[in-house]
Amino acid sequence: MHRRRRTALLLAAAITAAPLLTACGNEAHPGAAAVVGGQRITVAQLENRVTEVREAQRAAVPDEAQYQQVIAKTGTLTRDTLHNMVLDRVLHRAAQDAGVTVSRKEIQQMRSGLEQQTGGSKALETAWLQQYGIAPARLDDNLRLQLEAQKLASKLGTDTRNPAFWNALAEASKKLGIDLNPRYGAWDVQKSTRVDAKTPWVREVTAAGTQQTT
Repeated sequence: MHRRRRTALLLAAAITAAPLLTACGNEAHPGAAAVVGGQRITVAQLENRVTEVREAQRAAVPDEAQYQQVIAKTGTLTRDTLHNMVLDRVLHRAAQDAGVTVSRKEIQQMRSGLEQQTGGSKALETAWLQQYGIAPARLDDNLRLQLEAQKLASKLGTDTRNPAFWNALAEASKKLGIDLNPRYGAWDVQKSTRVDAKTPWVREVTAAGTQQTT
């Protein structure tokens, strides 16, 4: 269980929050939150994923005060969710390149094992929601992600903490040519993670606005 949790934690979006920018979107791909391998992850798709998590959190925490605390603790949910959506595609590409596949049966076996350890299906869904921001409807997708990571690492003769594993993801990131909308940051190819975007034009606009108000 601890090994699985470490893997999940490695692949979850436990990343530094990026500032919310007022960019109008990627000019080359309007309406896109990210473009991965020439395919768009639209802002609408991202917002739908975030809504799924918020609705699940609301159902799990009906008390309004407690729910507001949950929101406060997950203030970077949108950027973290986009990170997961992009990383999912990166890992899947790396797995494909290595000849790694995951069957539906393997996902069900992993889920059954985790349910036994956590105390049932509901308990597992709650644990993944609280720890990793994964909505119940996306749990199986995330378990596939974990299995792909484990099998890829095994194929490489390493584990998910070893540089060899992340080098494989870096190669996949390069092949996919990931382009994030600046409002959500940028994609670090070598680390296969979302990072704060360097946008000096934001500072320039802010400075100009300050000068006009003085």
